[in-house]
Amino acid sequence: MHHWIASIACTLACAGAVLSAGAEVVVAKSDDQVIETLPAGNGRGEDRMLRRQWAANPRDAGTAVALSRRYMERARDQGDPRYAGQALAVLQAWPDAATAPDEVLLMRATVEQYLHAFDASAAQLERLLKRQPQHAQAWLTLATVRRVQGRYGESDRACAGLASTGAALYAQACQAENDSLRGAVEPALGALRRLLATPRLPDGARNWLLTTVAEAEARAGRAAEAEAAYIAALAAQSDAYTTLSYADFLIDQRRDADALQQLKNQPRTDAVLLRLAIAGTRARSADARRDAREMRERIALANLRPDARTTHAREQAMFALWIDGQPRRALDLARTNVRQQREPIDLLVLARAARAAGDAGALHEALQLTKEIGLHDQRLEALP
Repeated sequence: MHHWIASIACTLACAGAVLSAGAEVVVAKSDDQVIETLPAGNGRGEDRMLRRQWAANPRDAGTAVALSRRYMERARDQGDPRYAGQALAVLQAWPDAATAPDEVLLMRATVEQYLHAFDASAAQLERLLKRQPQHAQAWLTLATVRRVQGRYGESDRACAGLASTGAALYAQACQAENDSLRGAVEPALGALRRLLATPRLPDGARNWLLTTVAEAEARAGRAAEAEAAYIAALAAQSDAYTTLSYADFLIDQRRDADALQQLKNQPRTDAVLLRLAIAGTRARSADARRDAREMRERIALANLRPDARTTHAREQAMFALWIDGQPRRALDLARTNVRQQREPIDLLVLARAARAAGDAGALHEALQLTKEIGLHDQRLEALP
C-alpha cells in the first residue's frame, strides 16, 4: 500500500496503439498522483519564464495551467502543500467554474485531489464531463477520486464513462481494480492478465497493471504472488510509486531490511523518509534515529499549517503508531483520516491503531466501516 503519496509523482503515458480512441491517457494510481503528463522542463529558467508570462496575462489559460502544473510538480517532489496553494492561486482568474476553460477545471480538480478536497475535485470533474462527455482523463480521475473515498459504485460509473470514450484497456483495468477491492479477486486478476497480454503494451502501462495485480494479491493474503508481481512491475519500469508500494508490502511482511534496501537509492521525499524511519526503527539500522528525527521535524513543520490534519493525518497516525509508540494519538489521527479517504491502507491504520490501543470498540468501528464500503482485505479480516 502507499503512504504519504502526496510527495510522490508518477505518470503513465499511453501509446495510441493501446487506445482505440488514439488519445493519451495518464493513469492515476492513487488519490494524490499526477493525472497529467508534465512537459519536459528546463528547470528554474522555464519557471521564471512561465511566471513572467502569467504575470503579464493571468487570464491566458494555457500559461496558467502550465505554471500550475509546475507548482504541483514541486508539491509532489517535496511533499509540500504550500506549492499546491500556489497552484490554486494561479487559477484564480476563473472564480466561476461555470465559465472556466476545460483545462482549468481539470487542473483545479488535480490540485483539490492532492489537497484531499475530494468532493470539490469530483464537482470540477463532473462539470467538465457535462461539457465534454468523451473526456477520458476526467472519467479516469473521477473514478480514482471516488475509489479513494470508498464510493465504489460511483467509481464503477466513472469506469463505465471511461469505456464510452474508447479507452478500453484503461476502462477494463479501472473496473478490475474496483472488483478486486470488493473481493472478486480471481475475476479481477483474470481481467488484468488479459490486459497484460495486449500487443505492444507500453512499459508504463505494464508497470501499472502489474502493480495493480500485486496490490490485489497482497489484499488477498497471497504474499508470494504479490511479491512476484511487484518484481515484474519494477522490471517493466522502475518508478517511485511501485518502489514505495513494494516497500510497504515488505514492511507489512516484517522484512524491514529488504524494505530499506529498496528505498536506499530513492530521493528523500516525505514518503520515502517515513518508510525509512519505520523500517529502520524496527530493523535498528544505523540511520534509524536520524531518519526518525528528520521525519519528526518535517511533521512539526507541516503542523504549522492549519490543513495538516486534513492532508497528512494518515502519515502522522503511522508515525505516532510505529515510531512514537502512541496508539491513542494514532487512533485519533486515523479516525480523522477516514472521514475523508478510505483506501485499504486507511482502514488498516485505523484498525491497527485500535488494536494497539486495546480499544475493542474502535476496532469494531474500523471493521464495520470496511463492511459498509464493501472492501474485502484479508489483512483486516485477520486482525481480530
